[in-house]
Amino acid sequence: MDLGVVGSNPTIGTNLEKQVKNMVKINGNEIRKGNVIEHKNGLWIAVKTSHVKPGKGGAFAQVELKNIRTNSKLNERFRSADKIERVRLEQKDYQFLYKSDVDFIFMDNKTFEQITIKEDALNVISNFLTEGLVVQIEFFENEALNVSLPEKLSCVVKDTEPTIKGQTAANSSKPAILDNGLRIMVPQFIAEGESIIVSTETCEYLERS
Repeated sequence: MDLGVVGSNPTIGTNLEKQVKNMVKINGNEIRKGNVIEHKNGLWIAVKTSHVKPGKGGAFAQVELKNIRTNSKLNERFRSADKIERVRLEQKDYQFLYKSDVDFIFMDNKTFEQITIKEDALNVISNFLTEGLVVQIEFFENEALNVSLPEKLSCVVKDTEPTIKGQTAANSSKPAILDNGLRIMVPQFIAEGESIIVSTETCEYLERS
């Protein structure tokens, strides 16, 4: 790279500095779940990783990747000799304010700056967004890439089958519709109007609230 040419344009130099600061090289076998890497001209998050030691040949990491921008998935093998660019994302706490058509509006509680994220970028987590909820938003060079919810949230059962007397937690589950519109399975003893704790990652019932 001709650093003299880069240095002749202050803007390009600043962008280059930002990219270098936001990335670090790691070996392919060092990729861990949750890491964001630059791969095939895109940003990918490691959803699942496993380390394989075959009978022949060197060990490698089998990594399931998800594109942060498109949500497409990819399975790749990385060996220790592979050099990977791990991306450092900036994490900030934002408060959800309101929804306008397909736009979700969030506010930085420190600066009061507001940002807009499209509904299709949020997927199922949009069901959990309620006014005032604090979430963590990850940025790469001022671009919002990912919204993380608390691990579990309280929801109200809006509709489900009547509770059958004598049923226990060990019995089969039944379908229920929550106040946010999500359809999940709940134990037989859960009744309409009850508050329950739901995993925001798996959208599964955890316990009574």
